[in-house]
Amino acid sequence: MPDRIFMPLMALIGLAMIAFSLVWPQGYGDRSPPPWGTVPIQQTPEMRAKIQREKDAAALREQQARQQVSDARAAEAGQ
Repeated sequence: MPDRIFMPLMALIGLAMIAFSLVWPQGYGDRSPPPWGTVPIQQTPEMRAKIQREKDAAALREQQARQQVSDARAAEAGQ
């Protein structure tokens, strides 16, 4: 492919990639620039409350599992 076709094509692709990066969502962590940005899903109050409930439930399940193991070991040692 001749350079006079290849180089402008690469410049066009590069500019398109830069433009695309300005409007593509930035994931769940940071906001996009102001014209396009919205509050990330995981930073909304509803989602934060849901995440905290899941953490609390997981901690409770872990505590119950540890207690069951402890009770089973105590029962085994008592026999």
